[in-house]
Amino acid sequence: MTWLRFHRPSRFHRPTPDSTQASAHHTHQHPRDPPVATQTRAAAPSSVVDRIASGAVALATALTLATSSAHAISLPEEEATKLICDAECEATINDKELFTTPTGLQYRDIVVGDGVQPEVGFQVVVHYIAKNEQGQIFDNSLEKGKPNDVRITGLGQGETNVIPGLDEGILTMRSGGVRRLYIPGDLAFPKGLASAPGRPRISPFSPVVFDVKLLYIPGLE
Repeated sequence: MTWLRFHRPSRFHRPTPDSTQASAHHTHQHPRDPPVATQTRAAAPSSVVDRIASGAVALATALTLATSSAHAISLPEEEATKLICDAECEATINDKELFTTPTGLQYRDIVVGDGVQPEVGFQVVVHYIAKNEQGQIFDNSLEKGKPNDVRITGLGQGETNVIPGLDEGILTMRSGGVRRLYIPGDLAFPKGLASAPGRPRISPFSPVVFDVKLLYIPGLE
C-alpha cells in the first residue's frame, strides 16, 4: 500500500509559481511499488493425451508440495493421496511408448507384467485410479483399501461390466502390469457422472484417464 503524506508549508516559505507548476506535473513512483507484470498466454496442449498428462503432473506435484509445506510450518501433515503413478512416475511416463488401438484407445505401459493375460469371460482383480482431463481424481480403489473385481467381456461398445475403454485396456495386459489408459469420450461415460463430495463432475462423452494395476486373475493363476 502506498501511503500519501501531506506536508504543511512553513510559515516562512511561500511556494513560487514555478515550483508549484513543477510539482503538479511530477508523478511520484514509490520505490516499493511493484513493477507492472506482463502476461503471456501459454500454448494450448496439442492433444487429449497432452491435456491429461499436464493435469496429472500438476496434481501429483501439488500433492507433494502440500505435504512438504505442512511439514515446513509444523502443521499436522495431511495423509498423502495414494497413487499408482506418483510424481516421479509422472516425470518419466511421457518417455514410454504410446500405443493406439483401432477404437481410438491409447495407452502407455508403466510396468509390463510378466504373468498371464486375461481371457474373455474371466474376472480380474485390479487397482485403478480414474481421473478427468484436468487430472482430478474421481475414483480411487487404493483409497478405498480394496481392489476391484472386473469381469472382462471384450465386447467393445457392447454390454460391458465397466466402461468399454477400461474393458479393452485390461484385456491386453498381463498380471503384475501397470498401464495408463487414455480413454476417448465414446469409450467412456455416455451419460457422464454427477459430482459428489470429493468427486468432480464428469461430462457425457468426455475423455478420462485410468491408471490400472492388474494384480491377478482368479482361475488362471
